[in-house]
Amino acid sequence: MKTALFAAAAVAALGFAAPAMAQEVFGGLYKHDVTFLGNAVGLGAAGREDGVDVHLGYRTARVESLGWLGRPQVHAFVSINSENTSNFVAAGFDWPIELGAPGGFYLRPGFGLAYTDGEAGLPPANAPNLSQAERDRRTKLYYTRIDFGSQLLFEPELALGYKFNDSWSGELSYTHLSNGQIFHQGKNQGLDDVGVRLVYAF
Repeated sequence: MKTALFAAAAVAALGFAAPAMAQEVFGGLYKHDVTFLGNAVGLGAAGREDGVDVHLGYRTARVESLGWLGRPQVHAFVSINSENTSNFVAAGFDWPIELGAPGGFYLRPGFGLAYTDGEAGLPPANAPNLSQAERDRRTKLYYTRIDFGSQLLFEPELALGYKFNDSWSGELSYTHLSNGQIFHQGKNQGLDDVGVRLVYAF
């Protein structure tokens, strides 16, 4: 939680450094723990968790002082799961890239850090000397919860957006969480969210 608070403070500081205009707020609905992405690349990943995620967030204007980093926007958002399984907060950078004339379609790759209240280090179901009830409990957890390995995670994302006018945009968005075998060695099941969000610029 300290990491999440530090990230939020950093985003706030960068927000003050950015111009007053062209900041954004956004909200979206996402399918939690989608499975088709893992299957598409041959990983055979089975979705463990269910429900819908609500993403609510904020982006700064492009930060001119970070020209060496491509003048990114800074994002921060919270994700709340309808089944109250793996909620998370995230903060990082993203880069809007126009596809053709300004004001139409654009890509928005991004990268950040996240903190989840999901499971990190599920106990093994095949440990010796367990009661049958405890073995059943652990087995159920294995099949119904993601084991992130670490509660601090990487948060890459990608969105395809369309700018309706100066104030409103819509985005088809993909967000991934995993420890990358850097924050933890071992379990790294990860989470994929796919959904749509509405963006308001002010």
